[in-house]
Amino acid sequence: MAASSLDVVGIGNAIVDVLAQTDDSFLANQKLTKATMALIDEKRAETLYAGMGPGIEMSGGSVANTIAGVASLGGRGAYIGKVGNDQLGQVFAHDLRATGVRYETPALTQGPATARCLILVTPDAQRTMNTFLGACVELGPEDIDREIIAAAQVTYLEGYLFDPPRAKAAIRAAAEIAHAAGRKVSLSLSDPFCVDRHRAEFRDLVHHHIDILFANEIEICSLYETKSFEQAMRDVRGHCEIAALTKSAEGSVLVTDKEVQRIPSAPVAKVVDTTGAGDLYAAGVLYGLTHGYDLARAGRLGSLCAAEIISHFGARPETPLKSLAATAGLL
Repeated sequence: MAASSLDVVGIGNAIVDVLAQTDDSFLANQKLTKATMALIDEKRAETLYAGMGPGIEMSGGSVANTIAGVASLGGRGAYIGKVGNDQLGQVFAHDLRATGVRYETPALTQGPATARCLILVTPDAQRTMNTFLGACVELGPEDIDREIIAAAQVTYLEGYLFDPPRAKAAIRAAAEIAHAAGRKVSLSLSDPFCVDRHRAEFRDLVHHHIDILFANEIEICSLYETKSFEQAMRDVRGHCEIAALTKSAEGSVLVTDKEVQRIPSAPVAKVVDTTGAGDLYAAGVLYGLTHGYDLARAGRLGSLCAAEIISHFGARPETPLKSLAATAGLL
């Protein structure tokens, strides 16, 4: 197997986030389910945006956030995701490249606009996401760069990509390329509703094609149709090489067929916005695993990264993660 020139390549929905503070009454009036992600069309996106308070625009997308976090730790990252040839698409590409991430996916020259996610943050720091996928749905197998996939230690896939059929074909192709090159494949389950839509396919993927799984408590319980986190943890154990399962303020559990590591959450002075907590947790764990960390140390790094992201608005680090990790003795 050739030496890797990249630590992690991510494949996901390239999205620009629009964050605004709101209250529970606005969610109720808009018939939104708190702390979940809903797919919306362009008309609904325009209506909801018009009703939101002042917003902050910044590049996002779950896996893109993770890869930006890997880069902030000093890792070598690349990203594959589709944007439109428009202003938001240019913003997304500039922001991601500015973090040091390799991003070369050609922009869509005609068709849907760049995706955006309208994120409503309530006073309890919970975020309710409404996503117009736009150009994301045009990602296809032709966008998968075989050279980049083969060069990365880990290819990290976004569960949301199972919604558009062409994107689903793209990530299956990427997984085949990665494994053929002797690399690892990782998956984030992304959202409980996403799991509900694709449960059978996700189980098959996790059991036969995924080496490193990321899921929160609700997602992993949905995957195995149980209300017990401990039961879900037992169900997934041994089906993939590593399962990294988060439990919000209770921390996380990293599971292999031989080992269980329970990791406490890292302290944070005030939780401002939970957007991106799971994404940056994955960044820390993936950085650790691609740099020879044991499970416990990789988990602690993940917790540290998640703590930084929930201390401010937005899902990209404000403080270089490399300096935080060095101070914590984790680099």
